[in-house]
Amino acid sequence: MEKVNIREKLNLIHDHWNPRIIGELNGQHVKAVKIKGEFMFHHHENEDELFLVIKGKLKMEFRDKTVEINEGEFLIVPKMVEHKPIAEEEVEMLLFEPASTLNTGNLENERTRKELEKI
Repeated sequence: MEKVNIREKLNLIHDHWNPRIIGELNGQHVKAVKIKGEFMFHHHENEDELFLVIKGKLKMEFRDKTVEINEGEFLIVPKMVEHKPIAEEEVEMLLFEPASTLNTGNLENERTRKELEKI
């Protein structure tokens, strides 16, 4: 058992849209990631996702609305719900999701990360 310093882990990340595993529990991964710009609409067939904003403001676009998530807030996106993360400025956040979760969900493209680095 070792404590994890979220700030230290985020300081190791120097790119966007490339989540790193910083913890594991009960078949779940805790991932640290920095994002900037827009992702694409996607969904996850079998996994819910929790987005916890550490720094910045995340906009989560859905087909019928947009939700703003500020520092210290989180949003849970249920499985099968199409969503598109947007960060006008850099956002630092943690993701809590099953280890089987592919970052691009039902899509595969240049942003797909099948093997995640542990830091």
